[in-house]
Amino acid sequence: MGYHNWLTGALLAIANALITLSLIVFATGFFPYKPFLPGLAQYEDLAFGPPPEGPFDKIVFMVIDALRSDFVYSEDSGFRFTQQLIRDGKAIPFTANARSPTVTMPKLKSITTGSVPSFVDLILNIDEGDKSSSLAAQDTWLAQLKSKDIGKLVMYGDDTWLKLFPDTFDRADGTSSFFVADFTEVDHNVTRNIPAELDNDDWGLMVLHYLGLDHIGHKSGPRSVNMVPKQREMDGIIRDIYGAMETEDHLKSTLFVVCGDHGMNDAGNHGASSPGETSPALLFMSPRMESLGMSHASPTEPHVEFAYYGEVEQSDIAPTIAGLMGVPVSKNNLGAFIPEFLPFWSSPEDHVQILMRNARQILQIVTATFGTELFDTHSTIDPCALEGTTVNALACEWRRLDAQAAMVAKGELASLPWVSSTIAWLREAQGLMSSMASNYNMLRLYLGTGLALTAACITLSAVYFTPEQPCKAGPLSMLLVTVPYGLMMFASSFVEEEHHFWYWASTLWLAYLGSREIRRSHQTWSFVWPVAGLTTLRLLRAWNQTGQKFAGAPDIVKTFIVPQPMLLWVPVIAMYSITAMGIFKNLDVLPPFSRATFAVATMFSALAFKLRFTAEDAPELDIGMANLVRSIYEASLPANARFTFALLGVGALLGVYQSLVGNPRGARYSAQLFHSLYAMLAMTQSRATNIPILLLSAFLLQHLQSLHMSGHHITITCLLLQFVTFFAYGGTNAVSSVDLSSAYNGIDGFNVGAVGVLTFLSNWAGPVFWTTGTNTLLAERSRRGERDVLLKHIMLATLFTTISVAFVMAACTALRTHLFIWTVFSPKYLYCMAWSLGQHLVINVALGSVLFWLGTCKSG
Repeated sequence: MGYHNWLTGALLAIANALITLSLIVFATGFFPYKPFLPGLAQYEDLAFGPPPEGPFDKIVFMVIDALRSDFVYSEDSGFRFTQQLIRDGKAIPFTANARSPTVTMPKLKSITTGSVPSFVDLILNIDEGDKSSSLAAQDTWLAQLKSKDIGKLVMYGDDTWLKLFPDTFDRADGTSSFFVADFTEVDHNVTRNIPAELDNDDWGLMVLHYLGLDHIGHKSGPRSVNMVPKQREMDGIIRDIYGAMETEDHLKSTLFVVCGDHGMNDAGNHGASSPGETSPALLFMSPRMESLGMSHASPTEPHVEFAYYGEVEQSDIAPTIAGLMGVPVSKNNLGAFIPEFLPFWSSPEDHVQILMRNARQILQIVTATFGTELFDTHSTIDPCALEGTTVNALACEWRRLDAQAAMVAKGELASLPWVSSTIAWLREAQGLMSSMASNYNMLRLYLGTGLALTAACITLSAVYFTPEQPCKAGPLSMLLVTVPYGLMMFASSFVEEEHHFWYWASTLWLAYLGSREIRRSHQTWSFVWPVAGLTTLRLLRAWNQTGQKFAGAPDIVKTFIVPQPMLLWVPVIAMYSITAMGIFKNLDVLPPFSRATFAVATMFSALAFKLRFTAEDAPELDIGMANLVRSIYEASLPANARFTFALLGVGALLGVYQSLVGNPRGARYSAQLFHSLYAMLAMTQSRATNIPILLLSAFLLQHLQSLHMSGHHITITCLLLQFVTFFAYGGTNAVSSVDLSSAYNGIDGFNVGAVGVLTFLSNWAGPVFWTTGTNTLLAERSRRGERDVLLKHIMLATLFTTISVAFVMAACTALRTHLFIWTVFSPKYLYCMAWSLGQHLVINVALGSVLFWLGTCKSG
């Protein structure tokens, strides 16, 4: 028996180690850096003259993080002064298409290089200490302006710019982009530098990157009561800068660009490819714009969702700024000069210069991919006579445009048709190269998938070394869940709507457990608990709408909770009370008065924090209790959170002491104590509207404790309900659903480790709840004499993880050229990593094993 257990444990350890290795190997092949052309672009000699001078000699580039198009252009906008500039023709508005992933670092790369960044930048975007994403060696319009020596380069705002452009700015004051709890200081730290810089005449570029609007979105969504006041604040800054441009002589030839790096969805998040996330506003402003005669109605309505005025690619910003500032287009640019600005030059020769230099620059990237022979006018191959592929058509049209350029420049050929055709060619080339698949490392993709399959085979082999025959039903049942789930990974719609699989699978599973219990008991009343369990599950499913297709559909929170906040706080306070009672009942190592004091203090601290936090985060849910708490408890929110965490830490230490040196019943009580302590932590890290999900989960756990389940029943139930609560919380397989609202509880600044842990606990609060809850069920089975229940639990959990990881890898490999590879399958792989490394290895295996040992260490 001991030998078999030792061998099974060794095989599972190897399988879990291979999971980590396979995920890393596959990721390095799936998310490689895209190659880039080094060095700065230079003006090449063209037959029809020197490059034209730019109409501007200074530029203010203002990024308002998450500036969705409707925030500026709609009737509800707070940008009234900006809208007046649009009506006067002094601001030319656009909606920029920001390609996924819609997070800051990749978007700044796109804006400054004109390229389409790699999806790996989404990962690098998280770590503020990362230096590998630097653009110091790449060609950007910032590098071109610095090379031209237009004056000093200054930057105030998001310190991502300092990471991307080290040693570039002569004056800078960076602020952390991840401290989303701050709406005000993070912007005031930018604004306070502006008056002095507007008086200075030694700079040629001033970058301003405001973060407050994005932080409001993350905390409370685009319809937050703080949103319009923040828009008015940003509009006031635009008014001040534009006013200085009109009155100060040294700012007369200044180009003022205002844009968002991305937008946001209805939840206030971003990272995916919904229309709200990919539609930031873009405006070019200057008194000189009035000469173009391009006034527009403002406010206005979108012609399609979030699409206002002209639509351009976000990468078009780079060549447009290059042309307007009179510098070469960056070498890696895929953007096209925005043709609305061509009238700044009166000569057709200048129009040819601007467009041909842009076209020849993109042509270098095209020919680096497809070869030069098709596009070379001296080649004997005629692409116009070849099969009508996109590349052949592009080469055919290029030869015609290149041959006509000199004639247009000399006035021998009408310029307007040629300009229109060239702009169309630029768009075609841009579309072709932007949609090209990444340079995957196929060897690593196959190796990573092979390692995952090997881990699955090792786990399956461990089944046959487990001595008790009844355990064989467990792997079979787990395979009936795992294989259909894995096959779903090959369909984008199923990935986007994954929650339906878990909702229906858990419904069928609970119905099976209930029917089994009814058959076992032969009591007429035995159907009550199964029906109650299924009803509870139905409430969980309806709590938050999730996925993509029905994300905005009615749910319990939108329909009942938000209009009637009292309906929220009754179950919230009930859950805090039940949890405090659990701490009191199970903290057996203290005398009754001391544990009552500890339980009440912990509950009051945690509830006070949640009431005050919600009053600031979602004031529409406040029913006045926050003011009462504030009058009693005056500590700051971070201090309040830290005190709560400290009390929970003390409780955990007492639980360890109780297990190891307390009375013989201590270990049994400790399993329940750790679950109650975690439930309090989970509530601290959850939005107030999601705390009733924990109450429903607690009721389900109570229901499961009444059933007669074997070990594999417990494991499968645990797995199903972990996924159910993740999606019930509003989670999806889109990066934009990552909730950062509680990522800074108790923290005054950015710390990647602390923020990472708190973010994980915020988004996986439900799954971890079921880990600690399942531990109480497993510990009880162990105390009743079921041997090796933890080993079998880990075996089944590992079986699911290894097979599901292999399926996800196989799907990403097979569909690597799919249209939705970067918007659906790549984010799913990142979530797969989080589930496998975070939830499975760290929580289910490591933490679960420790809690199980502490809860059973005195058994027998």
